[in-house]
Amino acid sequence: MASKTRTIYTGVTSALQLRVIQHKEKKYPGFSAKYNTNKLVYFEEFVDIRDAITREKQIKGLLRIKKIALIEALNPEWKDLSLDLW
Repeated sequence: MASKTRTIYTGVTSALQLRVIQHKEKKYPGFSAKYNTNKLVYFEEFVDIRDAITREKQIKGLLRIKKIALIEALNPEWKDLSLDLW
């Protein structure tokens, strides 16, 4: 998830659509609500939640420049991908 100013939030969920809605509606206080990270700019799908958690930790450990490169490799314009998913 990202904000208009490209603040990046990385998380893991088993229900992507619901989680995106929660970000957009600022359902829970915290980083995402504070920094308005309400655009889905990148996601990966996994069958096993353990693999997803491992990948989340890898991404969280990346330098910001590498996170940006990961996003821009698939979404160079930082479009809200959720608009085309549902």
